[in-house]
Amino acid sequence: MEQADVRTGQLYTLQLPSKYESITQLEALIEEIADKYQVSEDTFANMMTCLNEAAINAIVHGNKLDESKTVIVNADVDAKRIIWTITDEGPGFDYNHLPDPTAPDRLEELTGRGVFILKHLADQCIFNAKGNEVELHFKI
Repeated sequence: MEQADVRTGQLYTLQLPSKYESITQLEALIEEIADKYQVSEDTFANMMTCLNEAAINAIVHGNKLDESKTVIVNADVDAKRIIWTITDEGPGFDYNHLPDPTAPDRLEELTGRGVFILKHLADQCIFNAKGNEVELHFKI
């Protein structure tokens, strides 16, 4: 019987308190993984932008800056891809009915571009049904 060539990835996990300063821990992890797996500069920049956006949204909108609540960040890494998962303890949101940030009447708005950014910079962006978890895929 032939054995399948199964490559197992490595899992990284952070539990971040819901405060702005927690982002530095996430950035350090992104840099560590990018260095270890020789991630291209473009992919690194896209990951840094998306993960900062997703984590800040989880901290501010999901957990309402309540430091007793955590944001869980997982990175599942193998030789070809990184799957990041960001989960907050909030009630979630309806990611299917967001205003279009590129609409002429929204161009000067200061907020409301986060999900748009995630969907355009990640290779794949998947929200759970509740809307309090996002999975971001990046090919490396």
